[in-house]
Amino acid sequence: MHIELTDHLRCPQDHAEGFLVLLPERMEGRRVVAGHLGCPACGWNTAWRDGIPGFGGGARSHELPPCDAAAVVALLGVVGPGGWLALSGSAGALATELAEQLPGVHLVAINPPTGVNPTDAISVIGSGRWPIKAHAMRGVVLGADGGGWRDAGVQSVLPGLRAVGFGAPPAASSGVEILGVADGLWVVRRR
Repeated sequence: MHIELTDHLRCPQDHAEGFLVLLPERMEGRRVVAGHLGCPACGWNTAWRDGIPGFGGGARSHELPPCDAAAVVALLGVVGPGGWLALSGSAGALATELAEQLPGVHLVAINPPTGVNPTDAISVIGSGRWPIKAHAMRGVVLGADGGGWRDAGVQSVLPGLRAVGFGAPPAASSGVEILGVADGLWVVRRR
């Protein structure tokens, strides 16, 4: 897990968003390979030794996304380095290609397919609940197998930026503008 991802993570317990505290145990560059993460509000905590923190629940995806990384880059409209993209479930299969196409953009893959491993550009998290704070990501790509995280995932996108998903699109609301829906693929912009 990249050390700076800590600022964008939320506790998996059911309470208001707050900050988490990271205690690195072993690092490789900016990646926390072993460490402890905890919530000062409720006492939840987790430890890991393999570069992949577990937030409780969640399983690796066994699906493949219905489009490629180039399509996701075009749909998200991400240009230039900086910030974070979150990928859930099957969308995590695109992490390596997205990291190559978007140098300088960090990725967090939540419950990605087996074979997606942490790198300097890719953090991997196992979770049964959406682990990203609201208004924290440059973009979000939600696999159809994303654990019912569509609305929480869309809320994680910074205002004016986009989320892409596979499966049923979110309902249009005062905070979400639907840009397109076709063949089980959708794109929305946060307002």
